[in-house]
Amino acid sequence: MKQESYELFRSSDIDTIVDTIDKELQTRNESPFWKDKVVPFSHAILSALIPLRDMDLLFTPEGKYADRLTPELFLEWSDFLSLKTLAFTLAKSNEAGELLRTTLDKDSCVKYEAIDLKTLGEYLSLYTVNLEREDLDFPIANYNLHQGVSNVIKSLL
Repeated sequence: MKQESYELFRSSDIDTIVDTIDKELQTRNESPFWKDKVVPFSHAILSALIPLRDMDLLFTPEGKYADRLTPELFLEWSDFLSLKTLAFTLAKSNEAGELLRTTLDKDSCVKYEAIDLKTLGEYLSLYTVNLEREDLDFPIANYNLHQGVSNVIKSLL
């Protein structure tokens, strides 16, 4: 990973990070197919992670506290199943008024403020993720597609 990527994820806003990823993508010889997928996917992930970063409530897909947003943490959440789980975790947390399903201490979890999940929800819906029932699977082809998108993003960071 490039040092600039760590600085970018540590303190920049969503638009700055996504614009940087987009600009880096433009300098590569990637297929238009991937170009059309990387920016919306990155924006969807960051729409949840940036607010968590700003509340100092970042966590890994395993529910463990993460002290900073890094390219590696971003890529962990780019796993499509993990991203779906994040959406449901935050939706349940929004309803409860505190961060749920993590190993973070209770004092930290009660500082959670509801996160707008519109961008993430719309993105997941495009790829047939059922946002009403967490137990329902999505097509494996959508998972495989997002593995490819994640690989492209990783090459940019």
